Amino acid sequence: MSVAVRVIPCLDVDAGRVVKGVNFQNLRDAGDPVELARRYDAEGADELTFLDITASSGDRSTTYDVVRRTAEQVFIPLTVGGGVRTVDDVDRLLRAGADKVSVNTAAIGRPEFLREAAHRYGSQCVVLSVDARRVQPSGGPSGRPGTPSGFEVTTHGGREGTGIDAVEWARRGQELGVGEILLNSMDADGTRDGFDLELLARVRAAVSVPVIASGGAGSLAHFAPAVDAGADAVLAASVFHFGDLRISDVKEAIGAAGHPVR
Repeated sequence: MSVAVRVIPCLDVDAGRVVKGVNFQNLRDAGDPVELARRYDAEGADELTFLDITASSGDRSTTYDVVRRTAEQVFIPLTVGGGVRTVDDVDRLLRAGADKVSVNTAAIGRPEFLREAAHRYGSQCVVLSVDARRVQPSGGPSGRPGTPSGFEVTTHGGREGTGIDAVEWARRGQELGVGEILLNSMDADGTRDGFDLELLARVRAAVSVPVIASGGAGSLAHFAPAVDAGADAVLAASVFHFGDLRISDVKEAIGAAGHPVR
């Protein structure tokens, strides 16, 4: 039997508040993270993801406090990411109450970090966050550098390219021991135009670990196609925070398309 598709609200946290913008720009306040987490737990979310979007430049102590308070309130798995640079950062977040830790920039700089974290805490605790954007396929007509898959790994909220092929990087992450891929389309993020199905299908074909689809959810009709394309879980933020969609409705839509949900 197929594993049930997970529905995961994502809380983008800035200075202790949940915010949401389009492509990480023009952020607006969406509430208190602990209150939102409690609400989503009650509404049937399967997991929660916290991304500290200013952690790379800001103060981490706020995040540990928010994680600790949230973990005391909710009883579903909690993934935390943002500014995770060392194995000690992973340790501190797990001790604060996170079940999984999402790693992005630090792994790009030093891929062995993934292997070290997975070895110490187990693959199930380590999530590779891949912020991918479309570029020219290698050898494309523009003359600009591209990547073999036509998708590139980015950092800094999609603003800086790395030249790394996103599909190959997901495969490498699995080889290094990560237990899950959080696949965020930077082109689709916050647009509400739907998930990037081509990106999902390409990464799904490259890895066997679970893939979480992120970026672009705007209507109930967007979720089942993401699962069809290979997502094991679907993640959304603003459509949940601002009350456009309810978790139960998303589960119903996925179930109606023939996919098992919890």
